[in-house]
Amino acid sequence: MKMLKRIAIGVVGVGVLAYLAVLGVLYLFQRDFQYDRSGRMFELSETLLTNAELVNIPSADGSTVTGWYAPPGPGKPVILYFRGNAQSFSREHERYEQFVQDGYGFLAFDYRGFPGSPGEVTEENILADALAVYDWLAAKDFPILLWGRSLGSGPATYVASQRDADALLLETPFISAVAVAADRYGFLPVGFLMADQYPVEQWIKVVEEPVFVAHGTGDTTINVGHGKRVYELAPVKAGLWIEPGADHSGLWERGLWGRAKAFFGRR
Repeated sequence: MKMLKRIAIGVVGVGVLAYLAVLGVLYLFQRDFQYDRSGRMFELSETLLTNAELVNIPSADGSTVTGWYAPPGPGKPVILYFRGNAQSFSREHERYEQFVQDGYGFLAFDYRGFPGSPGEVTEENILADALAVYDWLAAKDFPILLWGRSLGSGPATYVASQRDADALLLETPFISAVAVAADRYGFLPVGFLMADQYPVEQWIKVVEEPVFVAHGTGDTTINVGHGKRVYELAPVKAGLWIEPGADHSGLWERGLWGRAKAFFGRR
């Protein structure tokens, strides 16, 4: 019996040590798990964006962020696009090509730490970059439409809570990044571990712009319940589109741009 007790204690001890080791690794390397900074930034010459230009926008602490900008056609607004988590903003150039084809201007960029913009990726830096880019664009005196996709729903909502834009579109948003982590790793104390939590559920409550939310029921990256909750919290509700079966990257192919144009056209 004593031997069995010792073995049981040893097994429990090993389990505790293994659990603590997992917590330590996740804490130390959390941003490597949270952000996908792989890939490269495309050249404009690889796209159909013949009227766009490469821009370097000053941000906090003397840093700069790199993006693409194209002015709008007569009487049209500019879409300020906050990209998702994966690789460079430039990989979504087909979206920007469609914006321009329909007369909209756009500004899209890489947050610090992603392929096009040097620096350290943190929530603080991403939010500072988002405000700096908005302010740079606002100086051009065009109407501004905010579009936040996935991770970008965080800085897009934050900017809307701090600045005056014409509309806010959120594609596959989360109520917070820590809530997404809790969905996946409920056995871990992610609320204590995560440094970059993006509390969209707090920011959205003070957003005065009209809000349109799009999400898919087949999204296994950010559960559709997040999008529904964000929309519930929006003070100015302007549309909720829940597409049956659409996954995290499937809304564009399911007609998101058409719905976005209808939303923007009401502004």
